Order: sequence, then structure tokens, then C-alpha cells
Amino acid sequence: MYAPERHQQILDTARVHGRVDVAGLARDLAVTPETVRRDLTALERRGVLRRVHGGAIPVERLGIEPGVSDRESHSAGQKERIARAALDELPDGGSIILDAGTTTVRLAEMLPHDRELTVVTHSIPVAGILISRPNITLHLLGGIVRGRTLAAVGDWTRAQIADVFADVAFMGTNGISVDRGLTTPDLAEASVKRALIDAARRTVVLADHTKFGREDFARVAPLSDIDTVITDIGLDVELAGDIENAGPRVVVV
Repeated sequence: MYAPERHQQILDTARVHGRVDVAGLARDLAVTPETVRRDLTALERRGVLRRVHGGAIPVERLGIEPGVSDRESHSAGQKERIARAALDELPDGGSIILDAGTTTVRLAEMLPHDRELTVVTHSIPVAGILISRPNITLHLLGGIVRGRTLAAVGDWTRAQIADVFADVAFMGTNGISVDRGLTTPDLAEASVKRALIDAARRTVVLADHTKFGREDFARVAPLSDIDTVITDIGLDVELAGDIENAGPRVVVV
């Protein structure tokens, strides 16, 4: 196994179990503890793990929000499948909201060229993808741009959202649980996400399985406000059932 493959496996294990230990990783990966320690150091330098005595903890458990560049490579294959499945939720024409996030960026890249769509977004990366598309009427919401998510937030952003009502909102999330619904680390980001959900007839959440069971600092919305959740086959079947019982339809791809 090459180092990048080990790094991804270590990171996935840490996110599923909440932490990893050097001895267990050395056994599972069939490498020396010294190799594991070097891998953990490399992952800590990327900002996705935090070293602790005997192992490491994913930054999500510490309330640290990874930047866009760190999140882009995480679960790339799952995000691709989720974004592709989200195309089935598009209106034939009309208006959509695209939230900030790496999966919604992939959805923006996949939007069809054969239908007219009005797109509202507060995401700079999403706007950059769609700005030159002749079949897209793009509305970019202004505000204070957060460096970690490259998305506009604040009173000005929410005031602009109040003027629109879209057919479908495609939302990302940092955490999703039965008890707390959608959560994110930043209060300003959560406030804008709530406004985007309120500004659409239907809400579709795009979230890979690592987001489930996680509860972040700022509450966005209960699951009863969500119509559909699209995720990947890594989600536990029992948890998927619990999510559906709380309100939204769960689509696993």
C-alpha cells in the first residue's frame, strides 16, 4: 500500500471511530509504528488530524473546520456519485439554490447544458463554474466571504436571500444526526444555510457517510425541514432508517 492510500485509510478510520491509535494502525496496515507516526504527522500537517498521546483525533471532533482544499480530496468518489444522483432532483426548468461545499461544487460542474436554469448561490467556487454558462442565469449573493468555505455570510447575504423563492435547494452540511439535524461549526454559516432552506420549496441535502452521527457547534435545521438526503453506501443501514423516520427520504448511491 502506497503512502497516500494509507493516509486515506487512516483518515477514514479516524472519522468513523473518532480516533486512531498507533499500535492498532500498525497492526491493521501491516507497517511499523514508526511508519504510522510519520503518516500521522503528515496528516496533521494537512490539517485533517490532530496528534494526541498514542494516536490522533480527526479535527472535526475538536470543533476545527477544515478548509476547502483539505475537504476536496476527502471521499472524492462518494461525492461524485452523490452529485450525479442529485441531478435527478433538478427541475425541468426553473430555479435552484446551490449551497457552499465540495459536493455542491461537483453538482455545479454536472448541471445539464440543455435546459434553462436560474441558480442562486453564495459560493464563490460555484459561481466561478457557472458564470460563463449561457443556459444559466446566475445570482451571486454578496456578503462577508469566509476564507474556510469561500462563501458569503452575514446580514447582507440573508437580506438578499429573503427576496427569492426557488424550486429546490441543494445543501451541504458538516454534520447530520437524528437528534440535532443539520449542524455546522460556524454560527454565521448556519444562519445563511437556514435562510437558504427557507427560500426553497424542497430541500435536498448532499452528504457522504462520514457526516452522519456528527454534531457540530451551530444548528442549521431539524431533519423535519429536509425533503431528501443523498448519501453513499458507507452509511449504516440502521442509521439510514433512523434518518428516514425523522422525516427525509434517504437515497443511497
